[in-house]
Amino acid sequence: MFRTIRLDAVLVQAVIAGALSFSHLHDLAEAAGQDGWKAWAYPISVDLLLVAAWRRMRTHADNRPAWVWFVIALTASLGANIATAGMLDLGDVPPWLRILVAGWPALAFLGGTLLAHTPAAPADAETESVAAPLAAPVPDPVPAVTVERAPEPAPELPPAPAPSAEVVAVPPALLDHARKVADTHHATTGTRITTETLRARLGVPAPLADAITAQLA
Repeated sequence: MFRTIRLDAVLVQAVIAGALSFSHLHDLAEAAGQDGWKAWAYPISVDLLLVAAWRRMRTHADNRPAWVWFVIALTASLGANIATAGMLDLGDVPPWLRILVAGWPALAFLGGTLLAHTPAAPADAETESVAAPLAAPVPDPVPAVTVERAPEPAPELPPAPAPSAEVVAVPPALLDHARKVADTHHATTGTRITTETLRARLGVPAPLADAITAQLA
């Protein structure tokens, strides 16, 4: 019950804040010479860029480009709120502000395109350098040796034991990175990451991927 009340209060607060910011962006665009439907399109463009950047930060490990566009959209929204609070004369908007408002559509289009079409970053070089030396070489089998003693025939030596499977140790840094990749995959798809997918994301050998999956279970 308390959770429902809290959720409703958050939604109401978000709607109020969004409506105020929307109105301020519209007023500023209209004062800068963007009349009619164009003045209403500006706040929609700013808010959509904010949402796209935030979604990119939530679903991708490399979120540095998303942070850049999130800050740009937030600056545009915050600047409009401050400008319409009496900091500028909306009846006589300076030329530099008209230039910024007129150039915003191209900037928003560039940001939205980059956020939508930039692929997820592969495993970084540091992870690959950590995983590379972990592929331990398989020891050569010990050759059978026959010892001769005179005059008795040499007894046959027992066959050399087959090399036992080595236990692959997972470095803590690689395990932490793999856990972040698994958490991101689970948050995005709703399913647990498979060994094959984890191996492809990390670029590690199959035995190491199996060991990591076993520790993540």
